[in-house]
Amino acid sequence: MATLLYRLGRFSFRKRGRIAAFWLLLLTLLGVGAATLMGPTSDKFSMPGTESQRALDDLDRQFPQAGGATGTIVLAAPEGGKLDPAAVAPLVKEAAGIDGVTAAMDPFQTGSVSQDGRYALVQVQFGKAADEVTDEQKSAYEAVGADAEDLRVEHGGEVMGGEVEIGSTEALGVLVAAVVLVITFGSLVAAGMTLLNALIGVAVGMTGLFSLTSVIELTSTAPVLALMLGLAVGIDYSLFITSRYRQYLAEGLKPEEAAGRATGTAGSAVVFAGATVVIALAGLSVVGIPFLSVMGLAAAGTVAVAVLVALTLLPAFLSFAGKKILPRKQRHADGHTAEDGPAAEGFGFAWGRLVAKLRVPFLVVGILGLGALALPALDMRIALPDAGTAAEGTPAREAYDLTSEGFGEGFNGRLIAVVNGDDARSTGAAVEKATVLIKDTDGILAVAPPQLNEEGTTALLAIIPEAGPTAVATEDAVHDIRDRVADVEGADIALTGATALGIDVSEKLADALPVYLLLVVGLSVLLLMLVFRSVLVPLKAALGFLLTVGATFGITVAIFQEGHLAGLVGVDTPGPLVSFLPILLIGILFGLAMDYEVFLVSRMREDFVHGADPQAAMISGMGHNARVVTAAALIMTSVFGGFVLMDDPIIKSIGFALAVGVVVDAFVVRMALVPAVMSLLGRAAWWLPGPVDKALPDLDIEGEKLNRQLAAETRDETPVPV
Repeated sequence: MATLLYRLGRFSFRKRGRIAAFWLLLLTLLGVGAATLMGPTSDKFSMPGTESQRALDDLDRQFPQAGGATGTIVLAAPEGGKLDPAAVAPLVKEAAGIDGVTAAMDPFQTGSVSQDGRYALVQVQFGKAADEVTDEQKSAYEAVGADAEDLRVEHGGEVMGGEVEIGSTEALGVLVAAVVLVITFGSLVAAGMTLLNALIGVAVGMTGLFSLTSVIELTSTAPVLALMLGLAVGIDYSLFITSRYRQYLAEGLKPEEAAGRATGTAGSAVVFAGATVVIALAGLSVVGIPFLSVMGLAAAGTVAVAVLVALTLLPAFLSFAGKKILPRKQRHADGHTAEDGPAAEGFGFAWGRLVAKLRVPFLVVGILGLGALALPALDMRIALPDAGTAAEGTPAREAYDLTSEGFGEGFNGRLIAVVNGDDARSTGAAVEKATVLIKDTDGILAVAPPQLNEEGTTALLAIIPEAGPTAVATEDAVHDIRDRVADVEGADIALTGATALGIDVSEKLADALPVYLLLVVGLSVLLLMLVFRSVLVPLKAALGFLLTVGATFGITVAIFQEGHLAGLVGVDTPGPLVSFLPILLIGILFGLAMDYEVFLVSRMREDFVHGADPQAAMISGMGHNARVVTAAALIMTSVFGGFVLMDDPIIKSIGFALAVGVVVDAFVVRMALVPAVMSLLGRAAWWLPGPVDKALPDLDIEGEKLNRQLAAETRDETPVPV
């Protein structure tokens, strides 16, 4: 692999104009495609194989007029007052007149008025699903009651879902990354070139993704996740290759040769690291959840583009930059100015020696500390987010709070029982039995009269739980209802609605989590065994990854679910973690953890293979790569941290968990526990049974074969003295 990438790096360096033109042309074409073909994103979460999804599919066939998006307009009179039917009627008429609305129900006719007469709910039924409702229709819906006097009017429901906006808060992470690059390289040219290379890769990935939205349904969080990962890995991969290029220049190699060797060695590690991220993200497809598969594949696509850009466009940029890539004081230096040589030993070497000296205390403190941080994860709850966890002040949150104030939280978590019979008679009999059984279920507040389709063969029963959508009591009530109505004869009864669908999604993801974790850990062991040709190094890496995941889950649960220090990250209302966060976090952190593992340990193996003592090899690996890994971790943390500033609770929690995961993995696991374990194991760390050694292909990640080949070519070209 290293030899192939070495040739690619030299080719890109020589043909810099063509390579740069290719990527810019591709970016232009994809940009035009995105502008002309881009479709809307969706907040719809489909879940094939679950009862709630089956019920929704039945509604589309048997009762299509009830299968569209719903809206709830919440009305409130001034404190101490009561709503006047005459004042409410114009609002109902206005809502019913919106294009695409099939019905708007007067609360005084449906009984959706609070006991004190101060609050009312106007139910609005759209003819199409939420992701098919146009912006004009949403605007008209939000404008209902704008002129109402002495009434508070809030708009909620499924129709209020919208796309996640990307703004200036994410740019702060990029700004911090730029500062870290300037400090790391000591050169504005090197920092700017590295950042520009990553941004072009992200732009290509994102425009390509948006070009596909007309034919692929994306959730609103998928593009943001792709942007988040594309930025982080794009900057990091460029950083790794540029750092190695500067090292070769400082050793006296010519620029083209330095670019080739940097692409062959650091580029090999980039390919492996990128491949692990792509595999882990694409592996989300095995869970069998469509929206999660699309999220994983979208993010994997941007990571793959980041790898390709780092291997081709970056060497071209290095050719354009020339010696300006070096700090000013090194540009005119002659001969050997090795910035990483013995004379330049810095904190990394000192840190490696300290860890080797205190390896047992480092291991004990690190493992116990991460174990303690993981404890809150034992109480982790997951659920799909509802409007109750939306940012304060948003329309959906205001409607949720006003509904809870007037009617109780259960009115925000309505359930729907879909009753399907062969004829109207059997359906009617089943509805009567089901209504009695559901009313007697613990945690259920009320059951509304049935709504029937024209044939009378399908009925809807609206069910109001006592607790909110994500409460444990509501989840228990859903299971109890399903158990109770399972034996009702004459019709098929299925429970659905946003709340039931969220519970089904969460349970399916929870069941898949251990399987996916085992898959990822097993994959890490196999991949690292291929790379490092060792048994204990992969096992150590897998255990370290588990410590990272546990501590990250624990910290995230403590803040986002339990509310400790929640105000520091802008969490208004603590609640369960979004259901796909744990499995998504495992996939992403796996790839990022392997990044740091490869870049740190590959240098240790390289020195050990060339005859260094195991302790010296560990210290050398830390000394040469600690600075780069530190910079990479700071960059990733800043990029992910920028998304914590967003109002959307899903993106906020994902950004926070990833930022914390990177900090834990890079600075605790890889920079402390890994060198401590390597020092403790000594020569045994590189043991591999002979039969396994022969069976495994040699990927040459460290470029050992490449170095031997280049050394042989140099000897052949050296003139023989006469």
